Amino acid sequence: MKYFLFACSLLFTIVVAAQDTYIHSGKFLDTKTGKVHNEKTIIVSGDRIKEIRDGFIQPANPGDSLVDLKDMFLLPGLTDMHVHLESETNPSKYLERFTNDPADDAFNAVGFAETTLLAGFTTVRDLGGTGVNISLRNAINKGKVKGPRIYTSGKSLATTGGHADPSNGMNRQFTGDPGPKEGVVNSVDDARKAVRQRYKNGADLIKITATGGVLSVAKSSSNPQFTLEEIKAITDIAKDYGFHVAAHAHGDEGMQRAIKGGVTTIEHGTLMSDATMDLMKTHSTYLVPTITAGKEVTEKAEIQNYYPELVVPKAREIGPQLQSTFGKAYKKGVKIAFGTDAGVFEHGKNAKEFGYMVEAGMPALEAIQSATIVPAKILNLENELGQIAPGFFADIIAVKEDPTKNVKTLEEVHFVMKAGEVYKK
Repeated sequence: MKYFLFACSLLFTIVVAAQDTYIHSGKFLDTKTGKVHNEKTIIVSGDRIKEIRDGFIQPANPGDSLVDLKDMFLLPGLTDMHVHLESETNPSKYLERFTNDPADDAFNAVGFAETTLLAGFTTVRDLGGTGVNISLRNAINKGKVKGPRIYTSGKSLATTGGHADPSNGMNRQFTGDPGPKEGVVNSVDDARKAVRQRYKNGADLIKITATGGVLSVAKSSSNPQFTLEEIKAITDIAKDYGFHVAAHAHGDEGMQRAIKGGVTTIEHGTLMSDATMDLMKTHSTYLVPTITAGKEVTEKAEIQNYYPELVVPKAREIGPQLQSTFGKAYKKGVKIAFGTDAGVFEHGKNAKEFGYMVEAGMPALEAIQSATIVPAKILNLENELGQIAPGFFADIIAVKEDPTKNVKTLEEVHFVMKAGEVYKK
């Protein structure tokens, strides 16, 4: 009898695993060619798209399910290449470094991750936190919590007093002397050790703060903060471990060092000169513009006591320039990857970035491609992410209008499927 029950259980498991989902798509965007396909059936099996057929095909088996999106416009799940899921802007954020335990950050991060997913971003690159981001990624991958597919740098790398020095703004009782383990680098040897420590911690990539930043409690927003030799050491060791390197940079000199040092992406790029744009083209370096963050910090800087006194003039200086720099870089032919710096503003509003990109002169289709096929290339997932096509992950979202004609429709996503599972319907 027990063998019979075991066989029945096994058969049931096989049947359930074989169930497919049929999606009736009124229109969907081919992100590779820009073509819009009408009246198709997308058949999803497991976490992948199995096939796409003409017309509205009915499910083949009794256990198959049907999702009717005939009146919607579909496109692949979006990717934000610059988020911070551990936190979100608020007037008490600087105090929370002392009042929050890691468990508090983790519970907050769970909510931020789900909000991001429901906004249509099925994949993100998390560029810096305390390490909670690594545990969050693992919990999502195990199905314990809901969220996007995460590729994370863990703790960002900085120099002493630099933008990601975890002790900035603290009194001497707390500052100590953080080193490579904590993500602080002051030599080539430190640089190598810090990268290897990120590997040990479980990171997917490396992030450095090549210049000063806006929101750190430190004077400069833009001075160079790594030597070229340190950056080269980081990128060389990163390559050994299969990592790519993202570089936060506002100032021009720090940007040039990062580009020459071999980083893959420049985050923000605010004070980028024409010469640096040419250098990015020569080295095939991507710009991740984060215009939304610039808009938000400019606005928040005018709220009394929202930021520490040292931060306010930096926010007023840097924030308003991000959009215009992006526009110049795009028109000059610099490669663009979509990224917002979500967490600097409220999570879930990531899609506002598309409107700002289009305002600055980028066609809506290219803006969408910067959040689909371009990130897939950077993440070495060109055959798995960023397209609605057979063999790709079944990451599919739906909006009311054609986003190539009205890109702001992406700010209101009505359907979200990630890896074959429906999260918003």
